[in-house]
Amino acid sequence: MTTSTSLRFALLITVACGFLDSYTYLSRGGVFANAQTGNVILLALNLSEQHWYQASGHLWPILAFLVGVVLAVHVKAGRFDHLLVYPIRVTMALQVSILVVIGFVPTSVPHSFVTIPISFITAMQIELFRNIGDLNYIAVATTGNLMRLVEAGYGVTVDRAPDARKALTVYGRVVGVFAGGALVGAVCTQVMGGRAAWVPAGFLAVTLLLFVIDERTDPSPTVGS
Repeated sequence: MTTSTSLRFALLITVACGFLDSYTYLSRGGVFANAQTGNVILLALNLSEQHWYQASGHLWPILAFLVGVVLAVHVKAGRFDHLLVYPIRVTMALQVSILVVIGFVPTSVPHSFVTIPISFITAMQIELFRNIGDLNYIAVATTGNLMRLVEAGYGVTVDRAPDARKALTVYGRVVGVFAGGALVGAVCTQVMGGRAAWVPAGFLAVTLLLFVIDERTDPSPTVGS
């Protein structure tokens, strides 16, 4: 198992994503900058009511999300390997840097200055990090994880499947951490305002430490990737 497919790595980026959903919704114009389902719905609603300016506030995060996915696909395809020794770590460092800068942006400026880069970095997360070991998950939203949690629970209680208990534990933690991140995000945003973005930046910064720790523990090439 590599660092980026470990449970602790997944929990760190999941809590950061839950936090950011609360953060952008409460302090950055009621926009969900992570999962784009809400933005697509709100975009359609505003268009139907001919609220063009409000609609644009939901359009730009969607476009930034698409760009982030394209860049992440390039990283996964190895097209940056000749330029960067550790492309995954560089992308995580980029995400941390963006959130640190966002923390300095006043809430009085147009919200697109914040929601667009957040949509960009979460798109990279959902494209690059989809697995915990051999289990699939999504860090930026909870619907799919809830479905898999129920499936695992069914496997444990009805089918008595031997592997279902592990999946139940993993998905239970992922769903709980996302909800906890949203709760902490709401509280921190109310207390810290725009500077609350520094909290998820700290969560993501810890993931960089995990790469270093795992590499020192086991220097095999795949562990620290």
